[in-house]
Amino acid sequence: MENERSRNFIEENVDADLAEGKVTEIMTRFPPEPNGYLHIGHAKALAIDFGIAKEYGGKCNLRFDDTNPTKEDEEFVDAIIEDIHWLGFDYEKICYGSDYFDICYDLAEKLIKKGSAYVCDLSKDEIREYRGTLTEPGKNSPYRDRSVEENLDLFRRMRAGEFPDGSRILRAKIDMASPNINMRDPAIYRIIHMSHHHTGDKWCIYPMYDFAHPIQDAVEGITHSLCSLEYEAHRPLYNWVVEQCEFEHKPRQIEFARLNLTNTVMSKRYLRRLVEEGLVDGWDDPRMPTLCGMRRRGYTPGAILDFLDRAGIAKADSVIDTAMLESCVRDDLNRNAKRMMAVLDPLRVVITNYPEDKTEVLKLEDLPGSEETHDMTFSREIFIEKDDFMIEPVKKWNRLAPDREVRLKNAYIIKCESYDVDENGEVTTVYCSYDPLSKTGDVNAGRKVKGTLHFVDSKTAVKAKIRNFEHLIDDDPTGEKDFTERLNPNSLSETEALIEADIRNAEPGDRFQFMRQGYYCCDSRYFTKEAPVLNRIVTLKDSFAKTIQGK
Repeated sequence: MENERSRNFIEENVDADLAEGKVTEIMTRFPPEPNGYLHIGHAKALAIDFGIAKEYGGKCNLRFDDTNPTKEDEEFVDAIIEDIHWLGFDYEKICYGSDYFDICYDLAEKLIKKGSAYVCDLSKDEIREYRGTLTEPGKNSPYRDRSVEENLDLFRRMRAGEFPDGSRILRAKIDMASPNINMRDPAIYRIIHMSHHHTGDKWCIYPMYDFAHPIQDAVEGITHSLCSLEYEAHRPLYNWVVEQCEFEHKPRQIEFARLNLTNTVMSKRYLRRLVEEGLVDGWDDPRMPTLCGMRRRGYTPGAILDFLDRAGIAKADSVIDTAMLESCVRDDLNRNAKRMMAVLDPLRVVITNYPEDKTEVLKLEDLPGSEETHDMTFSREIFIEKDDFMIEPVKKWNRLAPDREVRLKNAYIIKCESYDVDENGEVTTVYCSYDPLSKTGDVNAGRKVKGTLHFVDSKTAVKAKIRNFEHLIDDDPTGEKDFTERLNPNSLSETEALIEADIRNAEPGDRFQFMRQGYYCCDSRYFTKEAPVLNRIVTLKDSFAKTIQGK
């Protein structure tokens, strides 16, 4: 009997809450900020939020954390929705943090009336100076003891737009000597005179995330607020807001480790710089860790979810090798990607005893063992890879060489009779003979040779541009370099290739295994049937699988 998957610590906590009767129906939420595109790190949070809800027969809301209007845009809202559906998830309902601005404002006034919040006139630098350090307590603001009436008056005038940005904030009154710096009278409202993508010009004051988020969770009935480890130190403030606002329903915050990958930057601030400084071809550049970039490159939702499942859910931060993600992509594409033949570095081959005016139609399996096939042609002149021919073959060479035979995939056995070279000694043309009785699938084709080569027919082959990718960012163990100094100059290279004619039946986003080469995807932006452009998704070689197998 197969062992059940071990429970992760989030599931254990949810199990305990259900067993103790603290909750009866699980409700989670995925709260992205619409100031950029989702990346693979967000996909981990997304899979956890939606996955826990699905596992327990509960519900998950999509809530856009749009409490800061300075960088938020409807473009990002639409992109996030598309990415969520692409990964195969759906939400109970769409909410916006801005839907709760009225509630947040009313609760802020409630805290002022309780004496639990005050308007502070200190500047950012002064607040930092008063806050203290990890080893020294902070000092009370000189405005901390303003009367309830004065605080209410100032806060209402803040809302009315009387004061400029940064001149005043509303702070929670907690404890300036708290060992947790987040509890040292944190800001809960600030002035920002800017139109909001969702509420327009209704507001010029906006709640801080640490104030708005627990309120939103409580109002929506969220049972488990699942978030990354950086919010662990904010949990006391989360609970304080829920208690002070006197919510009957009290959500539980649980933190998990973020996803970190080698040679990958997953800060939206840095990704935004890459886009705005023109260092990449937009948010969907296939080198980017964004979900739209991975989709354009050819990664599949199934592969990404498989990777996230293998990576697991942990309490401590760690860094995972990107080779593990690539291994998951290969596993998925090996099962599902249509096979096709392409020559990336062509070498002309003339089959001298094949009729000049003859063209045969061959059948190539779309997948190994599949009954579905597509047509490809074979004629007197073909192209093979340059690397598949060697004038003086090394030991155990099973490819083409003078006086040696190979089989052409789904076609005939050919034998090299001679070759031409240019002035630099480079081989330009190979002349071969073929055995007409050796065609793959014929009853008389019993003769075997060691090597089998892929090829394309010169009469029908289609020229295509191939975009090859390496990692975008080099790792920096010292932590001293700016990420722009770590950009890999070889992250993108382009070459021309010849692909069998069936590529003209492809559509943007279609994925293929080019036999003996790797996995490729028709670029969603540049691919046309007249001028195909394809992205290399991953090579065939799986270094990660070999590592875990100890090879």
